[in-house]
Amino acid sequence: MALTKDSGNVYLSEEEYLKSEEASEVKREYIDGRVYAMAGAGYNHNCIAVNILSNFRNELKGTPCATFMADMKVRLGNDYVYPDVLVDCGIMSGDDYFSTTPVIIVEVLSRSTRKTDTTIKLLRYSNLPSLKEYVMIESDFVSVQVLRKNKHWLSEYYFLGDSVTFESIGVTLTVEEIYDRVDNGDMREFKQEKRPSND
Repeated sequence: MALTKDSGNVYLSEEEYLKSEEASEVKREYIDGRVYAMAGAGYNHNCIAVNILSNFRNELKGTPCATFMADMKVRLGNDYVYPDVLVDCGIMSGDDYFSTTPVIIVEVLSRSTRKTDTTIKLLRYSNLPSLKEYVMIESDFVSVQVLRKNKHWLSEYYFLGDSVTFESIGVTLTVEEIYDRVDNGDMREFKQEKRPSND
């Protein structure tokens, strides 16, 4: 989701942010004392996020791991963000408003979020003790980037024809499954190539 600085609240204390967030009609992230309103996401972004959410949830049924999409905050020290998808395998209660022990976080990238997701959030996520994988998925073209703690957060890329194993939760998806129903140039070309020839 796109971030825009909340001009009405240039700076808030952590306590002020948490208190005001409960009554806010718009979800807002809190980074370095500044509040950022979250704008709505487009079609491709939502398709990818829902594909990840539904596959993770189905595969993790009956396990202690819970999958959340966009509405569960993650606490990063004194910062709070809303990842597109996260899985938390810790003990959570009905009173919890944020996750402190995610094992995998997925962000769907777009022009408006790429810089934040690949710099500020990458740095903070990689410092989370519980986190084992950080996944960044492009929406404007096909590219799945996975960074794993056990590989020193080095990037591995996956494209159409590849399968991705999310080692932290033991789930494998094809890139085609991740991009199901997505409409971008790469997917249009891929579908065209898959169509049977009339010759």
